[in-house]
Amino acid sequence: MIPSARQIDDLIEVVRKTGAELIMPRFRSLAADDIETKSGPKDLVTIADRAAELAIGDGIARILPEAAIVGEEAVSASPHLLDAIGSSETCVIVDPIDGTGNYVSGLAVFGTILAVVHRGETIFGLLYDPVMDDWMFALRGEGAWFRRQDGTRLPVHTRTTEAVSSASGFVTLDDYDDETREIVRRGFGAAFQIRDIRCSCHEYRAVASGNVDFLRSYGLKPWDHAAGNLLLEEAGGWARVDGEMPYTPDMRQGRLIAAGTEILGHRIAELAAPLP
Repeated sequence: MIPSARQIDDLIEVVRKTGAELIMPRFRSLAADDIETKSGPKDLVTIADRAAELAIGDGIARILPEAAIVGEEAVSASPHLLDAIGSSETCVIVDPIDGTGNYVSGLAVFGTILAVVHRGETIFGLLYDPVMDDWMFALRGEGAWFRRQDGTRLPVHTRTTEAVSSASGFVTLDDYDDETREIVRRGFGAAFQIRDIRCSCHEYRAVASGNVDFLRSYGLKPWDHAAGNLLLEEAGGWARVDGEMPYTPDMRQGRLIAAGTEILGHRIAELAAPLP
């Protein structure tokens, strides 16, 4: 099913309510036993991640009862749940706290990401900042928007930077070992500036709104990219996996490159092509 405008509004309100009641009260208030590791020491999960995913999942089930739900923490426990993205008519993908490492460290660079996928295509994407209680969202074919808590709604557009030498971007570095990290860092030496903020929510928001020019991901986890890729596309940007293939939420392999313009995207893809 394709959500109605009312159902979209209800999904946004579920995410906002969860942020206010379950995520923000625990920010900078986590106890040591509220934090666990998953695949490794940098892959963290907290009591807030799990509580928020359950609350958002309950809300989705009420609003879109026929939709499958794919949450990051549920997939961590049961990887087969990822299959629902390709096999379900409608699927909602959720990352309750994107940027958990920042959240744990008390850094206000994290967010909640929600994407509605219909027949394998993302049709709605939400990137919510619970710290500021504002959000960017996109509807396929209807543009990208920034919404403040006071109700102000503004269109989102990428900027037109085309020269690599004047472009700033996000490049995932921290997931590599020390030697490979340095190879990747040097590979982007022609860019004006690169950084790694460990938060796809704010990376996509920054590129879509023209505050940053490009990003290169380390992996293709659907909760990191499904909503943001749609936001960027509707804002006028360009994205490809390994510089060639359009992104779809069921992809599992490759490095995604996104940019404010197609010309810059191709130039960044050329820089990245020989890199790990």
